[in-house]
Amino acid sequence: MAKLVEERCVACRRDSPIVTENDIEQLYPLIPGWALNRVNGVRKLSKVFEFPDFRRAMAFTNRVGALAEEEGHHPVIVTEWGRASVTWWTHKIRDLHRNDFIMAAKTDALLNLQ
Repeated sequence: MAKLVEERCVACRRDSPIVTENDIEQLYPLIPGWALNRVNGVRKLSKVFEFPDFRRAMAFTNRVGALAEEEGHHPVIVTEWGRASVTWWTHKIRDLHRNDFIMAAKTDALLNLQ
């Protein structure tokens, strides 16, 4: 399997396939530290990133935002002093798609750009 960080998101439609349990078994170990949770029946991937100050948390948030625009796939990002929380899921299918795992891996890669 190719590294997730090297993949690109594909355009999703409402009938795009959600990830199966088998898919999750293969993909989830590739994004360590991400929580797989369900909010109002929707599976999501979430992670909190810690920083020594607000400036670095905001810089990270801006990099995630630029990545989201580039890939055409947008998360919920909450920025606070010393931390940024990122949550990925595919809005159109109200569940997880492979794209969400790709974006989680790419989000992790942004930490190396500090």
